[in-house]
Amino acid sequence: MNDNIFTSDFFSIVKNLLRWTLLIIPIAIAIGSMVALFLWLLSWATHFRFAHTYLLYLLPLAGVAIHFIYKLAGKPSEKGNNLIIDEIHQPDCGVPKRMAPVVLLTTVITHLFGGSAGREGTAVQIGGSIAQAFGKWFKLNPADTRTILIAGIAAGFGAVFGTPVTGAIFAMEVLTIGRIQYNALLPCLMASIIGDVTVATWGVHHTAYHIDVFASVPHWYAAYTAFDFLLLGKIILASVAFGLASYLFAYLVHGLKSFFAAIVPEPWLTPVLGGLIIIGLTALLGKPDYLGLGIDAEHAGAITIPSAFNAGGADTWSWLWKTIYTTVTLSSGFKGGEVTPLFYIGATLGNTLSVLMDAPVGLFAALGFIAVFAGATNTPLACTFMGIELFGSQYAVFFAVACFTAYFFSGHSGIYGSQRIGIAKTQGRYADAATLAEADKRRRGYMRQKLAKYRLK
Repeated sequence: MNDNIFTSDFFSIVKNLLRWTLLIIPIAIAIGSMVALFLWLLSWATHFRFAHTYLLYLLPLAGVAIHFIYKLAGKPSEKGNNLIIDEIHQPDCGVPKRMAPVVLLTTVITHLFGGSAGREGTAVQIGGSIAQAFGKWFKLNPADTRTILIAGIAAGFGAVFGTPVTGAIFAMEVLTIGRIQYNALLPCLMASIIGDVTVATWGVHHTAYHIDVFASVPHWYAAYTAFDFLLLGKIILASVAFGLASYLFAYLVHGLKSFFAAIVPEPWLTPVLGGLIIIGLTALLGKPDYLGLGIDAEHAGAITIPSAFNAGGADTWSWLWKTIYTTVTLSSGFKGGEVTPLFYIGATLGNTLSVLMDAPVGLFAALGFIAVFAGATNTPLACTFMGIELFGSQYAVFFAVACFTAYFFSGHSGIYGSQRIGIAKTQGRYADAATLAEADKRRRGYMRQKLAKYRLK
């Protein structure tokens, strides 16, 4: 009897695996192909802007064009990643098929004219939109549609960064703080791997990062253990700063959006104001280093993510300027992701802290790269694996310490307002909040109360 039970269970597992494999393969190939096109267009837009620097002065007009594109063709898609997260938690009208082409077009426009944005948000929306379309074609039930959407996130993320394991874990971890959607484990892994392989097959390559080997300074405890506890202490302190940088970024993104809505009489004027601020900041600083993705160098000596891995490769306040540029860009209506700018912020902040703490530059840039992202998205496990996939496994312990520390010190904040709070980080005033948007609302209300009391005094 036990043998029959085992055999029945085994064939049920095999049947389910084959079913999901057949479902995922065409979806992931379609997502990977769309992401490959997106990355190619993004590279073209970036280098075209490098050759035609006057395009920056047309950024306000580009913002107006983006506003009307969404108003006329993409209104249901305007919530972006939050729409996909909401659909996974509480299915409503679905993710519109038009989301993929609209967000691809508007993100390329943002980068073509110098907006400071990323690419993760676009890839995730491409993944969710295509996955939803296939789900309808396959006539999947609500539970399977939910799984397909999660797998679509995994495929988009894994494909856009070339990190398939991270993509799978990110998709399962990002939905709810403190919980991982293990029921989508195999579909996510398959989708992320296939999406990444598809991008590579199209001949699109990702930026390679490298941490230079550094010599550990011998300490009095070297006779007892080879582990560098002093370096670990520096990493913990730096990771607190990474978490606070994540908090600042999330706070500014949401705060500036509310600020613009309050002071600008017409919605279409908001990107005009945002574009003018970006132009003014660039003129003030006298260099274009904080525009666009921040990966390729527009001129010799430009501050980029790769340059931050070398001594002298970033200014003291590069991380803050990129924070300001990106939050103004995204909160004023331009499109794109937040993650690549978060990489830039983290890597340049790590570069600055390495000088202050007399620590290895490449290692601290890498730690900031993943830890600021971990704090802003509340995905410490995924970001630990990202460190391993991008930089190697020899520093896995340091990666975990940095990501987990930044996760806690970013508080109940994040770039995705629809992210659910499954298990609160602390038993404070946000412990029973349902989403990060609700926690943010409570936080701002609390701050207004404190400010009112201060004024009365």
